[in-house]
Amino acid sequence: MNQTVLIAFLLTLFAGLATGIGSAIAFFARHTNRKFLSFSLGLSAGVMVYVSFMELLYKARIELQIINGERLGDTITVTAFFLGIAIAALIDKLVPSVENPHEFRSVEQLHDTSGGKEKRLARMGLITAIALAVHNFPEGIATFISTVQEPRLGVAIAVAIAIHNIPEGIAVSVPIYYATGSRRKAFWYSFCSGLAEPVGAIVAYLILMPFLSPMLLYCTFSAVAGIMVYISFDELLPAAHEYGEYHISIYGLITGMLIMAVSLIMLL
Repeated sequence: MNQTVLIAFLLTLFAGLATGIGSAIAFFARHTNRKFLSFSLGLSAGVMVYVSFMELLYKARIELQIINGERLGDTITVTAFFLGIAIAALIDKLVPSVENPHEFRSVEQLHDTSGGKEKRLARMGLITAIALAVHNFPEGIATFISTVQEPRLGVAIAVAIAIHNIPEGIAVSVPIYYATGSRRKAFWYSFCSGLAEPVGAIVAYLILMPFLSPMLLYCTFSAVAGIMVYISFDELLPAAHEYGEYHISIYGLITGMLIMAVSLIMLL
């Protein structure tokens, strides 16, 4: 159990600190690789959607039916799933769209500092860092709880979250860099915003783990599935389409599902 908990913490840390990769990319990329971003975001969405419906929601439904009976088990599963969607939607609602880290912008847009935008860029970067931390916190809980119960699921979820954290790191670091002129400060703001993910894992370990009955565990699975489905359909796929590579994002989506399906079969 201790080894599994350690793996869960490490995977959550890996997913959160992927924002640092985005920060590094932002400093060296002058142009957005639209095909790569479209495919990557589609891939992340494919992994999340497949894991949500084929693993998390499926397992939650079966186990909650065993605990509560078929009708009540189904009702609890569906309720927890849509509660997860509602939580993700509420978080997005509370964050202004202009400064929302999930409202992806191209590198060219972020490099544009014409018209004396330094103060606005500094504010955008700071608020985006805070917003990213708020978004990452429940993702950290989801990754940790999933890994503790099903390590193979945790790996898939961590990789998917890491992929979609990369452009979020760009959204934080570039405005800070052009407002302050400091690469170090921009990197650290981006890096630290990703630490909310392992903080979520710590909270899950200290608060949720002692009370993690089978009932609570599988309700959490269902809610996590809802959160990831919302992220995929409301954020990842629309962002991939905005880069102008619709078919490539769909190819990424299908590839993500296929990779996930094959991986889960091989890990059985």
